[in-house]
Amino acid sequence: DRQTLVAVLQFLRRSNLRESEEILRREARLLGDDLGGSVATVASSSPGVAAVAAVPPGKGGDRGGVAAWGGRPPLPSGTPRDLGGPCASRSAGGVSVMLGRKSVVVEDQPDVSAVLSAYNQQGDPTLYEEYYSGLKHFIECSLDCHRAELSQLFYPLFVHMYLELVYNQHESEAKSFFERFHGDQECYYQDDLRVLSSLTKKEHMKGNETMLDFRTSKFVLRISRDSYQLLKRHLQEKQNNQIWNIVQEHLYIDIFDGMPRSKQQIDAMVGSLAGEAKREANKAKVFFGLLKEPEFDVPLDDEDEEGENEEGKPKKKKPKKDSVGSKSKKQDPNAPPQNRIPLPELKDSDKLDKVMNMKEAARRVRLGPECLPSICFYTFLNAYQGLTAVDITDDSSMIVGGFADSTVRVWSVTPKKLRSVKTAADLSLIDKESDDVLERIMDEKTASELKILYGHSGPVYGTSFSPDRNYLLSCSEDGTVRLWSLQTFTCLVGYKGHNYPVWDTQFSPYGYYFVSGGHDRVARLWATDHYQPLRIFAGHLADVTCTRFHPNSNYIATGSADRTVRLWDVLNGNCVRIFTGHKGPIHSLAFSPNGRFLATGATDGRVLLWDIGHGLMVGELKGHTDTIYALRFSRDGEILASGSMDNTVRLWDAVKAFEDLETDDFTTATGHINLPENSQDLLLGTYMTKSTPVVHLHFTRRNLLLAAGAYSSQ
Repeated sequence: DRQTLVAVLQFLRRSNLRESEEILRREARLLGDDLGGSVATVASSSPGVAAVAAVPPGKGGDRGGVAAWGGRPPLPSGTPRDLGGPCASRSAGGVSVMLGRKSVVVEDQPDVSAVLSAYNQQGDPTLYEEYYSGLKHFIECSLDCHRAELSQLFYPLFVHMYLELVYNQHESEAKSFFERFHGDQECYYQDDLRVLSSLTKKEHMKGNETMLDFRTSKFVLRISRDSYQLLKRHLQEKQNNQIWNIVQEHLYIDIFDGMPRSKQQIDAMVGSLAGEAKREANKAKVFFGLLKEPEFDVPLDDEDEEGENEEGKPKKKKPKKDSVGSKSKKQDPNAPPQNRIPLPELKDSDKLDKVMNMKEAARRVRLGPECLPSICFYTFLNAYQGLTAVDITDDSSMIVGGFADSTVRVWSVTPKKLRSVKTAADLSLIDKESDDVLERIMDEKTASELKILYGHSGPVYGTSFSPDRNYLLSCSEDGTVRLWSLQTFTCLVGYKGHNYPVWDTQFSPYGYYFVSGGHDRVARLWATDHYQPLRIFAGHLADVTCTRFHPNSNYIATGSADRTVRLWDVLNGNCVRIFTGHKGPIHSLAFSPNGRFLATGATDGRVLLWDIGHGLMVGELKGHTDTIYALRFSRDGEILASGSMDNTVRLWDAVKAFEDLETDDFTTATGHINLPENSQDLLLGTYMTKSTPVVHLHFTRRNLLLAAGAYSSQ
């Protein structure tokens, strides 16, 4: 209104900010003509001027593939007024913000009141339904090729228009708007809509996280230039300012040149909380190759002879072609530099273990469609404590269960019992020079098949053995990650960093580092000897539900309840990949042994396959009817095993799934993915349990598949 404008101009004159005053006068006169003489400056409830930089319609065109009106971030709420801060004048096409002669564009900080104040714009509440149905009619009547792409607008517009009505306290209009149009939204948004339907008053919006996420992160739509021009023309002809403003302020339109995408192509990629990933997000280079194995002499046959003598001939020295020994000779061109991140040195015990591993690998069964693995299922019976997590050591000698009664239970699955080190008093009696000192320090009296570890004060949601089998990690609802010694079966450290439940934790394949992810939406990277995290990976819009290290330990994948998977660089903490396509929270991740591919499983019962180098989805495996909690590749990567709450283990042909991939430049540039119609020809077998959901899968070094879960007697 005029009064405010005059007040601001007087303030600028008093503060001797002539230039800003001139600009505002000029701007006001110019805008005054446009708006029939009324100019409103925008002030928010926070001590600054919350304003959003945008380009009025028809100006600025498309810049660099991003629509000018989706491209600029909002201004922060805390810009001080008395510094001659930006005076924002609102025109029909948005807000242009001037400071001196320069436009100001600053990254926004989600301060609640400032974020919500963007909803202050008042359209006529009774016309919202008309606006929305008008656009709906336009999109439904457009050509088939554009309709699929433009239909992506329905959901974000529906949410923002509803929130705008609620924020401006038009509760009955909001209710009728919701009831009329919520049935039109895609089925995979049902859970979000349930949350939305409970927000019926302005007060509800203040503390609601989902709401804040939706407000602060721009919803990303990927649309071809033709469809985009069509939409722009329609909105300008109709002068549909309410929708135009929402598109400007809350959506990010990622425009590509070329053919519009088909309904199938779009459906495969959408469904996450903030729309699709921007194409820019998946452009960074990722070193997905494996690190060179350290070289040391392998006495392959001295101990083997006894074992092989029954058959008469001792084993030849050369291991099979694909065993670990032969891979280590040449450097993988896609591998990160050896010293990119500091990795722990190999101890003698690690070298011995590697030697054992190579021997086992020499006897490994080569799997394939003709030769499926045997599956050994460990069923936890009478697990009244509620089994919540399982892990198995790499050499398959121990299994651990995390339980809802806050205990961690470790079993030996070989005839060797679990022994802990003797007490200090007994240790002082041992002759330290004797050859078998390492045997003598172990206490035979307390040896048992099962050890129970007490310490957590809430359900244990994740467990992970260290590669050298000396340590065990567990994370819990109590917000801590604990490190246990498997020599003494006692807790060594409690890592406190998460303030909320921690859903998953995992050791790096090289030991020393580990990752945790939780309800506070961040993943943290730790080292066992630091009580503070080394890196905090922030970016997910909801709980981080599962975490996995890349085989070269330079990257970490996290799956989240925001229905995206992110890949993080351990070196600098950057997010280098964002994968969207799941329609529900993600609960399992597995990297292929060669480091090139990632498999992800979620509550939607689909397993999606991703090419990490190109940042593309390359496969979709349908078959499970419930959440997939376990995924594992066989040791040479020929088979992918998936385990689900539907009480089945399924085996998929990974070689076939990843061969002849179309990753040409066009696909990479536009995301036109062509998934095979039928994933059934990749399914090699389905194995039912009586009534046991599958929580964990593990391939032994010889490719026997171990599965685990707790019998449920429903």
